[in-house]
Amino acid sequence: MKLVGKLLEGLETKYKVNSLLSPVAMTGEVVMEVFIPLIMAKIIDIGIAGKDIGYVARVGILMIAVSLFSLLCGMLSARFGAVGALGFARNLRRRLFSKVQDFSFANIDKFSTASLVTRLTTDINNAQNMYMMIIRMCVRAPMMLISATIMSFIVNRSLAVVFLGAIPLIGIPMIFIMRAAFPRFKIMMKKYDNLNSTVQENLTGIRVVKAFVREDHESQKFRDAADAVRAAQVKAEKIVILGMPLMQMVMYVSIIVIFWFGGNMIIKGTLLTGQLISFITYLSQILISLMMLSMIFVMLVISRASIIRIMEVLDEQIDIANPPAHSSSSQESLSAIESSTVHDGAVSAVKDGSIIFKQVFFSYAGTRDTSVLNDVSFTIPSGSTAGIIGGTGSSKTTLVQLIPRLYDVLSGSVMVGGVDVKDYDLSALRSSVAMVLQKNVLFTGTIKENLLWGNDEARDEDIMQACKTAHAHDFIMSFPEGYDTVLGQGGVNLSGGQKQRLCIARALLKSPKILILDDSTSAVDTATDASIRSSLKETLADTTKIIIAQRIASVKEADIIFVLDEGKLTAQGTHDELLSSSSIYREVYDSQKSGSAVDLDIG
Repeated sequence: MKLVGKLLEGLETKYKVNSLLSPVAMTGEVVMEVFIPLIMAKIIDIGIAGKDIGYVARVGILMIAVSLFSLLCGMLSARFGAVGALGFARNLRRRLFSKVQDFSFANIDKFSTASLVTRLTTDINNAQNMYMMIIRMCVRAPMMLISATIMSFIVNRSLAVVFLGAIPLIGIPMIFIMRAAFPRFKIMMKKYDNLNSTVQENLTGIRVVKAFVREDHESQKFRDAADAVRAAQVKAEKIVILGMPLMQMVMYVSIIVIFWFGGNMIIKGTLLTGQLISFITYLSQILISLMMLSMIFVMLVISRASIIRIMEVLDEQIDIANPPAHSSSSQESLSAIESSTVHDGAVSAVKDGSIIFKQVFFSYAGTRDTSVLNDVSFTIPSGSTAGIIGGTGSSKTTLVQLIPRLYDVLSGSVMVGGVDVKDYDLSALRSSVAMVLQKNVLFTGTIKENLLWGNDEARDEDIMQACKTAHAHDFIMSFPEGYDTVLGQGGVNLSGGQKQRLCIARALLKSPKILILDDSTSAVDTATDASIRSSLKETLADTTKIIIAQRIASVKEADIIFVLDEGKLTAQGTHDELLSSSSIYREVYDSQKSGSAVDLDIG
């Protein structure tokens, strides 16, 4: 019941009402159905046997009326059930999606994208089918089983005892089938995750696939993943399908036994023909109810695997959240902030763009021996420009992701505006930090709609000015539709450099106190890169700018440059200072200066 309560949490009243009305209407349908065989027996044994046409007509009309009322109840139950189940799925899908939106990067890393897609689609659909079963079939089957059993005892107790032996013959094997099938269906859902992952990777990287002529390879990967799903599904369902022939065998044997004993009773005069026919109908209702229950059990087995996967997401503890009321991880840092900016224990305003790292350790696995950042300490004054350079895997991107608290440090502290980032309201902190990531992400819609992600209240002149600063205005205006040009998914109709400049413009519209450019001009030429940096310096004089770059030219004019190597800060200083003090920096500079063909991928 606790699990059901969690699944129903937040369900709107109208869907709860429909969910309750469905079994009520189903009850009416079942009650009418169990009376129909009894009425039919009266017609045969009294009306037809006594050749009383008037009685046949009167009772026949009653039987039609009962049938129509049963049909109406069934229709209402189906409608109420459909509305309730669809509302349940809508609510559950919305809760699941909202929970994912609140995830930190660490939470997202725990679940693959493909797995989350499967949980939001296939698993939710399975849960919806389960819910429909619960509010309709789980009411109909037991009620029909009990009602038909009672009516069969009313008709003839001796015959009713015959099929009571059929219940354990069905129930016990079904318990074993359910227990054996559940782990197999759980494995099947993981195979669905792998299939979705294969599809997602292929569609996302379809241009790379075609450029390297790897269509056959990707097609084989898909066939392998699809075949793995098929094999897992067959393995799971070949146990489940044993239930159907078992139930049919029990049903047919029971009918044969009833005909045998019932026929003898008719010959002896202890049972009427109409009673035997009604008894056979009740027997069919009972056995069909048992078959229905077995189908419900199968659906519950499948749904249980999906529900567990859904609950894994809903129960996931978000490791990054706003600080609790009247709590602070750094009371000393809070004293630097006016009390008016503190609300419910969280600092709601960032004073300036100063950044301080104090003995920071970070690990994706959460242990010191797997740290990717080790004892990093530095200070960046507000309004200055900082450059970060280092070899592949030196954790440059990881370092800057700690600033807007996309990850939390393992130990040490990160301070922005004189306050520990853990003391800020997350929205306030992240609204003050603009990041242009290595992977430029644009969404389906117009250029203007994408830019408004930075500030949905930005005026047209603000948008235009940001694009001019990012050197994007000219190429935007070269399109026939200008800022109303529709972008394909991911901005597929733009070049890499154009996407980078749009992402920079989008970040500028936030008017941030800190701007982080993570290798964000790698796809533009050096002249455009220099022009963008010059524009940023002029228009964002009070904004702290952090530039992660592959080219020394992109950071040489920075106020301070940090050199990272294997997660450690090995050197810091100006361009001239590092040329004389840092062998890593000097090696990179010399190789780029001489145009060496050595692999310079240090981003």
